Amino acid sequence: MPQVASATLFLSDLHLTPERPGAAESFRRFLDQKAIHAEALYLLGDLFEAWVGDDDLAHPFHAEIASDLKRVSQSGVPVYFLPGNRDFLVGSDLARAAGLTLLEDPTRIDLYGSATLLAHGDAWCSDDAHYQALRAQIREPAWRAEFLDKPRAERRAIAAALRERSELAKAGKRPEIMDVNPEAIAEAFRRHGVGRIIHGHTHRPAHHNHSIDGHPCERWVLPDWYDLVGGYLVCDATGCRAAVW
Repeated sequence: MPQVASATLFLSDLHLTPERPGAAESFRRFLDQKAIHAEALYLLGDLFEAWVGDDDLAHPFHAEIASDLKRVSQSGVPVYFLPGNRDFLVGSDLARAAGLTLLEDPTRIDLYGSATLLAHGDAWCSDDAHYQALRAQIREPAWRAEFLDKPRAERRAIAAALRERSELAKAGKRPEIMDVNPEAIAEAFRRHGVGRIIHGHTHRPAHHNHSIDGHPCERWVLPDWYDLVGGYLVCDATGCRAAVW
């Protein structure tokens, strides 16, 4: 007897790359055994370690991941993608190949009657001035157009250099600087009129309880998939809970 779809699943920060085939294989099993039975699947950014443009689909690894996702969407499970800092250049070609519905960051949804805000989370790390300056630069239309006009090999080299520079910068920063800013989170709750936020990016999985203007709110931070054991969030009419794959 087929399983009855009864929950919506949320993942982020898988950072899939050919250099980590174990994580990709774990994700593939997750799609075939879990996601295909869900009501919906949401990917909240950094699905890939790097995405330098939709011509990255020419890489067999990326094409295979797209095919795996398309299989889920063709089974009748809506698959939503909200871009992260590593794959903000995802466009319509990948969306079509993988059967994705692209979302803006942030996006407000009605999740079983509860107003919920979805985001990657990096925009709220406002204490990290260096990162926010870089984030603003690479999202400018002129920068994107100039970058995408370069040969793919050159774009991948630039992306690798940016990742290396980012890792070196992290080594000299206090951990709290790279986390979300509490006031930015409070403002997001107020501005969007939600009682729940789900995001990733920080790689600090947790369930936080907030009091916003006297109202109880909750925030779920999704885990990364750097280990072969991947975590995700399960939400249904009774609420949300963390799970491990």
